[in-house]
Amino acid sequence: QVQLVESGGGLVQTGGSLRLSCAASGLTFSNYIMGWFRQPPGKGRESVAAISGSGRTLYSSDSVKGRFTISRDNAENTVYLQMNSLKPEDTGTYYCARKFYSGDYSDPRNFDYWGQGTQVTVSS
Repeated sequence: QVQLVESGGGLVQTGGSLRLSCAASGLTFSNYIMGWFRQPPGKGRESVAAISGSGRTLYSSDSVKGRFTISRDNAENTVYLQMNSLKPEDTGTYYCARKFYSGDYSDPRNFDYWGQGTQVTVSS
């Protein structure tokens, strides 16, 4: 079955960087749009970025534009999220997901498989 496993989270100071990875298995990876979402403490899940099967960025939220970059390596079945210039408001659990349904790239309802999440904490 489809499995998505995130890694790379941790504790970092304001202005620091992290690179998240999401290893996928059980699917023809290059066929699918992949997305990153996050859930800040006490808040709902919000979209961060989405990438096409061929590696084109399809969506990037205004709050992370210029700071975060989504990429993928189809040979390694992995999608990445490079996060630079981190801010305390970037704190949360970060999830990768597979887009299955048509529609908005930023709508989590259009994604069917999700990883377990990786925690990112940015200290001020």
